[in-house]
Amino acid sequence: MNNEKGVLETNVLKGIFWAFIASALWGVSGTVLQFVSQQEKLEANWFLSTRTMIAGIILLVISAIVYKGHIFNVFGSWKSFLCIVAYGVFGIGANLYTFFMSVQTGNADASTILQYLSPLFILLGSMIFQKRKPLPIDVIVFVIAISGIILSLTQGDFSKLSISMESLIWGILSGVTAALYVVLPRPIVKTSSPMVILGWGTLIAGIIFNIRQPLWVDAPHLTTGIVLGVGAIILLGTILPFIILLHSLNFAPSEVVSLVDATQPVVTFILSIIFFNTGINLIKIIGALLVILAIFVLQNSHRKLTIDKHSEE
Repeated sequence: MNNEKGVLETNVLKGIFWAFIASALWGVSGTVLQFVSQQEKLEANWFLSTRTMIAGIILLVISAIVYKGHIFNVFGSWKSFLCIVAYGVFGIGANLYTFFMSVQTGNADASTILQYLSPLFILLGSMIFQKRKPLPIDVIVFVIAISGIILSLTQGDFSKLSISMESLIWGILSGVTAALYVVLPRPIVKTSSPMVILGWGTLIAGIIFNIRQPLWVDAPHLTTGIVLGVGAIILLGTILPFIILLHSLNFAPSEVVSLVDATQPVVTFILSIIFFNTGINLIKIIGALLVILAIFVLQNSHRKLTIDKHSEE
């Protein structure tokens, strides 16, 4: 009995470790994104056309190998077809665009914190569209998160923002679209592999971006920085972390794995200080920690409610 418990604990720790690596890679890719968008001044439409098309093709090739070519089952009905198209356009595509614009007009750490608010937007959406009454903990979390955002973006000087208003708006929109990224594929997640769904969603986003800006038209002069930067974002921001995250689910349940999400904004925050000299400000750090705490409490409280509900049934 003790041996089984020890094996279970070891597996959970393995799952947490791999989830930590995946989240850290997303944090690294956010910092690289700031480099290519600001230092290399990469244009958004060409970058997104290139990133989504290449990443989508690679993910589908991997999925075809892993799942023996059964990657078209996700289009088994009109409902699933429309669902994955909506996911590709309004989830993946819209989120990548809004996040890129937020980083380009501001900085990666502030943009990542704003995008990290997505569970809060999911909660607000359920209140507005599903008429769900907020719990007391929801109100507390909302106040903590907003307080954290104000402190993080003003750094204690309430007369001005540490980022432009344009970046703030794009950042808020990235949080909203990140919520859509989570919500839109839910109807087909139980019947299709997450990797297949991500592959098709990314490819659909790539097709939409390429209709507007084909990656072979008006391509920028490909410097070493651009090639390495875009390659790193495709590899570290899409393909590797998702595969690693799926691998972590072999050892630990999703409710445990999701608790490591906070690694991403922390890594981006630290790397931004190191590489972009954003400076260490105690108020800014406190604000970021308040946001992370708020989302952690929100996810944990609703996870417990879901578990209790299932146990009663």
